Amino acid sequence: MTGWQKQARATTASPVWVAICLCAILAPGSAAAQIVANPDGSFSATALEISNTALVWQVAMGGLVVAAFLAAVILWVSTALRRARHSNIRRAAFVSSALNSLTTGIVMVDARKRIVFCNDRYLEIYGFSRSDLVPGMTGRDLTSLRATRGMLCDDIEEYYRNVKSPEGHVCELRDGRSILVKHRELSNGGIVSTHEDCTARRKMSRQLATTTHFLESVIDNIPVCVAAKSIEDGRYILANRAFEQFAGLSRDQIIGQTAEKVYVPEAAQMVTEADRDAIASPTGQTRTELSIEHNGGRRLIACNRMIARDEKGKPEFLVSLFEDVTDRRSLSREVQSAKKFLEQVVDNIPVSLVVKRLSDGQYVLANRAAEAMLTRRREDVIGSTLEDIYNPADVQFILKRDEDAVRKKGVVTEEHPIQTENGLRLFLTRRVTVLDEAGEPQYLIKTNEDITDRRETESRMAHMAYHDALTELPNRAAFLQALEQMIDACEDTDEEFAVLSLDLDRLKEINDVFGHEVGDQLLIEFSRRLESVISGGVVARLSGDEFGLIIDGLQPDSAKALATRLMQSMQTEFTFDGRAVRIGLTIGISVYPRNGRDAETLLTNADAALFRAKTKARGSINFFDMELDQQLRDRRALHQDLSTAIRNGELSLHYQPQARARHKMKSDHVLGFEALARWTHPVRGFVPPGDFIPLAEESGLIVEMGEWILREACREAASWPKDLQISVNLSPAQFMHGDLVGLVHSILIETGLAPGRLELEITEGVLIEDFDRGLLLLRRLKALGVRIAMDDFGSGYSSLTYLQAFPFDKIKIDRAFVMNLGRNPQSAAIIRAMIGLGHGLNISIVAEGVETQEQLSFLADEACDQVQGYLLGKPAPIETYAEWIGRTKSVSNVSNLPRRVG
Repeated sequence: MTGWQKQARATTASPVWVAICLCAILAPGSAAAQIVANPDGSFSATALEISNTALVWQVAMGGLVVAAFLAAVILWVSTALRRARHSNIRRAAFVSSALNSLTTGIVMVDARKRIVFCNDRYLEIYGFSRSDLVPGMTGRDLTSLRATRGMLCDDIEEYYRNVKSPEGHVCELRDGRSILVKHRELSNGGIVSTHEDCTARRKMSRQLATTTHFLESVIDNIPVCVAAKSIEDGRYILANRAFEQFAGLSRDQIIGQTAEKVYVPEAAQMVTEADRDAIASPTGQTRTELSIEHNGGRRLIACNRMIARDEKGKPEFLVSLFEDVTDRRSLSREVQSAKKFLEQVVDNIPVSLVVKRLSDGQYVLANRAAEAMLTRRREDVIGSTLEDIYNPADVQFILKRDEDAVRKKGVVTEEHPIQTENGLRLFLTRRVTVLDEAGEPQYLIKTNEDITDRRETESRMAHMAYHDALTELPNRAAFLQALEQMIDACEDTDEEFAVLSLDLDRLKEINDVFGHEVGDQLLIEFSRRLESVISGGVVARLSGDEFGLIIDGLQPDSAKALATRLMQSMQTEFTFDGRAVRIGLTIGISVYPRNGRDAETLLTNADAALFRAKTKARGSINFFDMELDQQLRDRRALHQDLSTAIRNGELSLHYQPQARARHKMKSDHVLGFEALARWTHPVRGFVPPGDFIPLAEESGLIVEMGEWILREACREAASWPKDLQISVNLSPAQFMHGDLVGLVHSILIETGLAPGRLELEITEGVLIEDFDRGLLLLRRLKALGVRIAMDDFGSGYSSLTYLQAFPFDKIKIDRAFVMNLGRNPQSAAIIRAMIGLGHGLNISIVAEGVETQEQLSFLADEACDQVQGYLLGKPAPIETYAEWIGRTKSVSNVSNLPRRVG
C-alpha cells in the first residue's frame, strides 16, 4: 500500500481516539474532579490542592486532545480535497482525450462566452493551432479569427443567426469544403458548438439525388406504364407518367391507393388475381394479357409482373410493366390484311415482277405475269437461279445487267426488244436495288413490261401534239417551232422570209347550210390546195378557219406573189357530192426581220395585218405596218388595264333616268334608272364605253364586269327610299358562261332588292348564238320575278320570232330611229309601227335617245309608254338624282342637278 493511502487511514483514525480521550476526561463522577467537605463545614486543604492540581492537569490534557482533533480534521479535509482534485484531473483528462478523438469539431464557451474547451478536430478543420487560442478568448473572437483566415462563408452576424437553426447551418468554405455547424445553448448559459466536415456526405447526397432524379426521369419517360405496389397491403407506391395517362388520374390520386380505386370493379378484380398469380409464381415473374373495360371501351393490356424481395429474400414489392396493345393488335391485323392485299396486288400487276436475293442469287418472289414471261410456274421460279431459268447464252448478258444495277444502288431502266410468241416486242426493264440496314445490297427487284403498244400510242400522240387531227397539217405549236427554226437559220444573214395568216371567208355559212361534214371536207381539200400552191413552204392550221404559211425569198415580192396565187386558186370552186362550194380568202402578212425578230411577234403582227384586212374588206391582202402595230399595242394595253380595273376600283356606275312619255316632264314621272358602266383610267382618264365595252366583249372580261355591275346596281337600288326600277344590261357572253340564273338569284338575296324592281336588258345576240339555251335561261330568269327587256330593237335582225317565243316585259326602240324623227319620215313610220306592235303584244315600249321637246311630243302623241334620253337627264352618279330617288340632297350639289323639262 502506498504511503498516501496509509496516511489517509491514520488520519481517518485519529479523530476517533481523540474523541474517546475527551469523553474519559470529562466524564461525571470522576475522583479527580470531586472536592471533600469536612463535617464542620470547612474544606480539606489537601484535598483542595489535590483537586486544583488535577484540574490543571485535566485542562492541559483536554487542550492537547482538542488540538490533536483539530489537526486530524484539517489533515482529513486536505486529503479529501487532494483526492477530489486528482479525481477531477483524471476525469478531465479522460473527457478531453475522448473529445479530442471525435471526428466532429467541438467548442465550448461558458456563460461569459469565454472558450473553455476546443478539441483538436476543430483546430484541424479550420487549420488552427493551440497557440492561436489565447487565454480569455471568446467565441466571437474565434469566429472573427476564422473570418480573417477565410474560413467563414457569411458575415459574422448572419452566421450567428443561421447556426441557431435546429437543423444547423452548412458553411461553404472557399476551398470547397462544406462544414455543418450547430449551436446548442446549455442551462448555465454556456454554448456547445459542433463543427462537422460534411463535404463527402453532401457530395454523396448530391450524387444520390442526381442518380435518383435520373432514375425517376428514366422511369417517368418509359413509354410503357410502370407501377409498383406493396405486397403487404396492395397499395401503389410508384406510378410513372404513362400510367397516369392510362389511368386518367394524377400520380397523387394513384399513390397510396389500391387497384379498386384506380380501375372499375371488373378490371380491378382481374388485376388483383393477376397480382396473386405473380406472387405465387415460382419464378416471381409472369406475363399476362388482360381484356378489361377501361375508359368506356374494351382494351387489351399486356403486362409483365416481377417480385422485388428484401435482403432476407422475402417478397416485398410487386413491379408491373404494362401497355395498351389494343391498337397494336388491331394494326397487326391490318398489317396482315394489308400484306395479303399487297400480295394480291403484286400478283395481279400486269407487269412481270421477280425479286432475287443477292447473297445466293436465288429468286424469292415471282408474280403471275412473271410466269407468263418466263413460261414457268412460280413454284419452279422461287428458289431457282439465273442458270436454272434462262438459256446459257442469255445468262451472262442478264447477269452483267444485274451486277451493273447493284453496283449503282439505284433504279436502272433500259428498253430492249425480246422475241416472243407474238413476234418481236419492245420491253422496258427496271432494276431496283434494295439495301439492308447497313447500306449493303440485299435484294434486286426486276420488272419487265411490254411497252410496244405504249410506244406506238406515244408516237401517235406526239404526231397529234404537233398536227391537226382533221387536215393532218402541222398545228400552231409546230408552226411556231418551225418559225423559230427559220429565225435561227436567217439570223446574222441578209435573208428574209414572210409569215402569212390566212382566214377562210364564209366557212360558218357553209357549215350552217351544208352541215359540218361538208365544212370538214372543205377544210381538208383547202389544205391540200394550199400545199400544192405553196410548193415547199411551211403550211399549218392555226385554228378553226385560220391557216399560217412561211415563205422565204425576196420580200415582200415573194409573199405578194404567193398571196396572189392563193387568191387565184380560190376562184376554182370546191365540189362535194355534186355540190359546188366557193369560199373566199383574206390574208395578212408580216416580214422578217422588219416586222419582228421572234416567232410570237411575227405571228402576232401577221394576225394584226389579217385583222386590218378583214376590217377593210374581205378577200383582200394586207401587209403589216407601224400604224397598225401602234393601234394593236394600244388595244392590248387597254385590255391589260381593263383586266385590273375592277380590282383597282376604277369602274363606277352612272345612272340615266327612265320616265313616262308625257308632253311636260316632271320628276314624279320617273319610273327608274338604267345603270351604265364608266371607266376612269388612272393615266388615260375617262375611257368612253364605246372603247372598252367591245374590248370586254371580245376578251371575255364582260362576264366578270357584268357580275360587278349587276351586284353594285342592285345594292344601290336597294338603298333608295323610293321603289324605283333599276335596269341592267346583260351581255350574250354572260348567258354562255357560268350560272347566270343562280348569280342573279344570289345577288337579289344578298342585296335584299325585290325581284320586281330589277329589269334585265338583253340584245338579240342572246338568242342568235343559241336560241334554245337563251330562251331557257330567259324563262328561268322570268321565274325569279325579274323583268326582261329587249334592247336596241330594230338595229339588228329584229326577228319577230323572238317576240313570239318569249313574253318580253319591255321593248327599247334604238336611238337611231328617234334621232331621225322630223328628218326622215320612214323613222316616224317605223316608230309608230313598233309602238303598235308592242301594244298589240301587251309589251311596254321605251324610246331611247330623246333629246328634244319635239321628239318627246311626237312620242307622247303616239302613246309611247316610256322615254329615256338627255332631255330627261344624262348618265350621272346617283348623287345627282338624290331628290328623284327620295334622298335629301346637299346644297353643294344643287348646281349639278340635270335640267328638268316643264
